[in-house]
Amino acid sequence: MATDEFTLEDLDDEKTIEFIKNYLPQDLKDKFSDDELYYFLDVITDYYTKSGCLDVQPDKDGYIEIDQDAIVDYVVKEAKKDQMGDFDPEDILFVVQGEMEFGNSLGQVE
Repeated sequence: MATDEFTLEDLDDEKTIEFIKNYLPQDLKDKFSDDELYYFLDVITDYYTKSGCLDVQPDKDGYIEIDQDAIVDYVVKEAKKDQMGDFDPEDILFVVQGEMEFGNSLGQVE
């Protein structure tokens, strides 16, 4: 991967994190540090890669079914395993939804 690709990836992550921070309900806006949000984003990406959900063929309307609850469970489990902390699945759901909405806003996902 070239240096430019890393820079682009970092910029994309930065935009995603800003989008998620704006997406979160007011009571959660100060709950997560930027480091935690970057961690969650990495774990969400890891889930997409390992689960094979991105390899699924879209349905007749062009949609791919992604189980948000499974992603939330994965993030909560990984955060505990990696000693990042114990997080409320309901809070993590907003992070997952924010990440998906950012993808939707870019036209990546229908």
